[in-house]
Amino acid sequence: MNLKDLFLGLQHVGLPTDRYEETISFYHRIGFETYDTEINGASRVCFLRLNDLILEVYECSACTQQTGAWDHIAINVCDIDAAFEYVTSGMPLQPTCVQKLPFFERGVRFFVITGPNGERVEFNQYL
Repeated sequence: MNLKDLFLGLQHVGLPTDRYEETISFYHRIGFETYDTEINGASRVCFLRLNDLILEVYECSACTQQTGAWDHIAINVCDIDAAFEYVTSGMPLQPTCVQKLPFFERGVRFFVITGPNGERVEFNQYL
């Protein structure tokens, strides 16, 4: 088995913001609809959807507010444990562990790796 067998598609793109309401309004104006809202610690999180594209907009006090502000892409997988095993054994990248958040109806499990350019790639499974 390889990661290609586990890959379901792009799950979302993460966008940190210190202008939460303004950001949500902006994306609503260009056609996105609110898909889900959550609280993560003290930060608000809003998932916006436009057809198959989902943006995760979340509050962050240290945002770049310039080109390159996207924080991460998330890849949707069907088996997070198998994806974790594949990535940690098949590549020289060591994420910390599989984590869980109570987002959406049943939660999500995920882990994050960092690429050679400092880019963050999140592997995510809806529960």
